Amino acid sequence: MTAEAAGGDYRQRLVPTPHGWPKRQHWCVWIEPAAADGPAARWDQLWLQAVEAALASWAELVTIHRSESRESAQVQILRRRPPLQRGRSSHGRAELALATNKPGDPAKIEPRVLVSISPGQRPDAIQATALHELGHAFGMWGHSDHPQDAMAGVPGPTPVLQLTARDRATFMWLQQQPGLPGSDATAAGDRIGCH
Repeated sequence: MTAEAAGGDYRQRLVPTPHGWPKRQHWCVWIEPAAADGPAARWDQLWLQAVEAALASWAELVTIHRSESRESAQVQILRRRPPLQRGRSSHGRAELALATNKPGDPAKIEPRVLVSISPGQRPDAIQATALHELGHAFGMWGHSDHPQDAMAGVPGPTPVLQLTARDRATFMWLQQQPGLPGSDATAAGDRIGCH
């Protein structure tokens, strides 16, 4: 019996890029800074705390390096409502782009992900949105069909604040798949450019 047949994961619902799976062992992440004072400071801090909690859940499964530079990060997390897509609004969105290296260098394609998380939600909803969108950012391009999973395509009535066993099993399967050309660098190589 396969893991999916046993209900252990949802790997068959994930989709690779035409070049391979957009996954890494180490990610550089930049988060839009919160206002230090003024009327927005309190709300910015609540948003930041919720995003940090979601990042901490993923950090149990993948190495996350914090970048001080937006340009050097593979994942950029912005405090903004995503623009309408096909006439529909959402509280979060992850957008994947594939960056290639300079001509003449060894072939390398690097995932770059822009994550938008709306600040206009309750803190638990922000955390659940961030947990879901960060799953996409870290390579899980697809959705679970179970509403209790963080990566559910249609969420249930209660915000999911932790990864489920199915989310974890699917992510661990993904980490064993071949990545994009040149993406399986050493840990030291993965950290280069993450300031």
